[in-house]
Amino acid sequence: MVQEIHTYLTDLQELRDQVKSLLEGLPQQALDWRPIEGEGELATNSLGAIVVHLAGSETFWMKEIIGGRKIDRDRDAEFVTKGLSVSELQAKIGAAAKLTGETLSALTEKQLEEGRKWKDRSITVRWCILHIIEHIAQHLGHMQLTRQLWLAQFRK
Repeated sequence: MVQEIHTYLTDLQELRDQVKSLLEGLPQQALDWRPIEGEGELATNSLGAIVVHLAGSETFWMKEIIGGRKIDRDRDAEFVTKGLSVSELQAKIGAAAKLTGETLSALTEKQLEEGRKWKDRSITVRWCILHIIEHIAQHLGHMQLTRQLWLAQFRK
């Protein structure tokens, strides 16, 4: 395996492990709780919705953008997810991790520079991988704050 890809996979797994650990010990109500309800710019997402979105996004980038295989993704539905348990959410992250491991492990160094199209942009496979890392890290921060707000408001 290309060392660069190994580094990316390690970084991704560390981020996913943090996502999974943020869910530990929380009741169902916490997983579905949104600090700010409603629509629009000020509304926030639940921990469960963020996890489903992360898994959906990672799968999209791996299969459709990097792999070139069209998938049926309902991005909007990811944000209204409710009722999934900690283990179900962790399994979704685990399934995305498995797909990413299989996809990236098969790449050569040359393939990292291959071009892809996303929206109206020309990007490389390397850019896609770095985007996924950045995306997970950004939402990890949202999750950390959401968990802190939940604990501050509801911990007894």
